[in-house]
Amino acid sequence: MPTLDFDSCYRALTARDARFDGRFYTAVTTTGVYCRPICPARTPGRQNVRFYRHAAAAEAAGFRPCRRCRPELSPGDPGWDVRADLVARALRLIDDGVVDEYGVAGLASRLHVTERHLHRLFTAELGTGPLSVARTRRLLLAKQLLTETALPIGDVAFAAGFGSLRQFNATMKEAYGFAPTELRGARAGGRVTRRAVPGHSADPGTDVGAGPGTGSGSGSGAGTDHGVGVEPARFTLRLHYRPPYDAQTLLGFLAARAIPGLEKADISGYSRLVPGGTITLAPANGHIALHVATADARLLARIVSRCRRLLDLDAAPDAIASVLRTTSLAPLVERRPGLRVPGAFDGFELAVRAVVGQQVSVAGARTLLGRIVARAGEPSGDGHLFPTPERLAEADLDGLGLTTRRIATLRALARMAADGEIDLDGAQDPAEVAASLLAVPGIGPWTTGYIALRALRDPDAWPSGDLGLRRAMRRLAIPDDDIERWRPWRAYAALHLWSAS
Repeated sequence: MPTLDFDSCYRALTARDARFDGRFYTAVTTTGVYCRPICPARTPGRQNVRFYRHAAAAEAAGFRPCRRCRPELSPGDPGWDVRADLVARALRLIDDGVVDEYGVAGLASRLHVTERHLHRLFTAELGTGPLSVARTRRLLLAKQLLTETALPIGDVAFAAGFGSLRQFNATMKEAYGFAPTELRGARAGGRVTRRAVPGHSADPGTDVGAGPGTGSGSGSGAGTDHGVGVEPARFTLRLHYRPPYDAQTLLGFLAARAIPGLEKADISGYSRLVPGGTITLAPANGHIALHVATADARLLARIVSRCRRLLDLDAAPDAIASVLRTTSLAPLVERRPGLRVPGAFDGFELAVRAVVGQQVSVAGARTLLGRIVARAGEPSGDGHLFPTPERLAEADLDGLGLTTRRIATLRALARMAADGEIDLDGAQDPAEVAASLLAVPGIGPWTTGYIALRALRDPDAWPSGDLGLRRAMRRLAIPDDDIERWRPWRAYAALHLWSAS
């Protein structure tokens, strides 16, 4: 990414320009806090500010988050999706809780690089290492939970990715200068009875396992019977975005493709089963409300990360529109200025959706996917979870309406994912993923492009050969040559055309 320009950042700060929210953070030397560009506080003098690309860099320099503008609410920096390089992929995995669960060593292993090389890249790009970035993510998520929910302090600690209450208290005091109970104040004050979190101790003086950042954390819950005899924690978090945001079109897209027994959606919201519980996403006043019911609070960081990707909450609509408005798509952009690309809650799930959706209608694919989930998915509540690669690879898919060739393609894809030959959740270079997908019999350029567009979050992905896109372009008299003019936002161009069909 380009180096931050002081004058440009200061102009954005002075104007409180929401377009730059999440793209940089302002540290104020006279107060010791760092803020979002939109902070309502009085603008500090030029001589008293420093600018940082990532919140972790500001915290590593000794600054603490502003309690007024709350940096934990910032949308993510969309530039990382455009780059999709190793640091970008590492940041995505950190948001997914990989460092909490496996440590930096596990993160480096997932990316097939050494810890030293990864640390060197992070320091060059962000000014701090991956462990500091993971710690800041944990602290900011914990701060949001303490502020917005009534979750017991112990649940907050484990939901944010800390290995023990002792670690949580010590880290927050060291980084922010106050204890969790001080932030929440009388609202919590230790008066709420904490629900037991599987695999963790309720004793605030007990370290549980090795803790995050050591490479041997217990976040996966192996050997733990999640949810048995445990009352689900229920709470709501706010997920922010850069306006404008066209929630209705995105929710309509998801509703048309909602898998029976797994998801429900309409233009007012989206809900689905997830391991350990359920989630519901609904548009609210300037944000998306995430309602969570889970028997295992440790899954929250991953849930938040994947919901943000599903709803494309980190996009920068101004940057997208600045390109597409100069092309033949200008009327469509004016009609839907906040259009987003629907993402995926799980990369493997999306890949299966893409394969099943080949050469069938949206409604037909939905029916077939519902049968696959009922046959191969793990029962949960009144439905089934989407099958894991391991379960799908071994499942009997005969008699569901799938062709023999389609079944073979699904099994080959599932075995590749189960064996670690392909990573559809962000760790692998997108070009390598595309090459691996094209090597699977039954997967061609359209399927690969669709997976890149939704699962890999490639903003320039283009599902070549898509019949709906061809029809829309022909109806609007848009020549094929214009496709190149839509770079690097061809995925958004595709959504505009689909939405205009």
